[in-house]
Amino acid sequence: MAYDNQNIFAKILRGEAEAFTVYENDDCLAFLDVMPQTDGHTLVLPRAPAQDLFDLEDRLMASLMQSVRHVARGVRSAFSPDGIKLMQFNGEAAGQTVFHLHIHIVPCYRDRQPQSHSREMARAEVLEQHAEKIRTALNQL
Repeated sequence: MAYDNQNIFAKILRGEAEAFTVYENDDCLAFLDVMPQTDGHTLVLPRAPAQDLFDLEDRLMASLMQSVRHVARGVRSAFSPDGIKLMQFNGEAAGQTVFHLHIHIVPCYRDRQPQSHSREMARAEVLEQHAEKIRTALNQL
């Protein structure tokens, strides 16, 4: 399957769709998942049009993973989870629903189970509050 320039993440990268951005650099963009499994559930993706893990050149993959670690530190500082889960899916059979490479950062807590993914949209006000918490934490790192 060829890369689809009309997927929601491509639209976000072009500024054609809204996102609750928490971090960006020349290679990557990080924003909150609008259907979060837990508070602070964040997505990090390359700016390059890569459908999955196999489409991204090595230098950009290294930059993506450095961004994931940086943003995960901000999420950890902002939400104080007991752990953080990273998830990345390649292909529909693996659970990929948006065909632009992205990595989920999901804060995990001992006392609560994460919600199922793609179930319920979070309120915009809550997402903006969470995005601000992460941006503030990242600025203090």
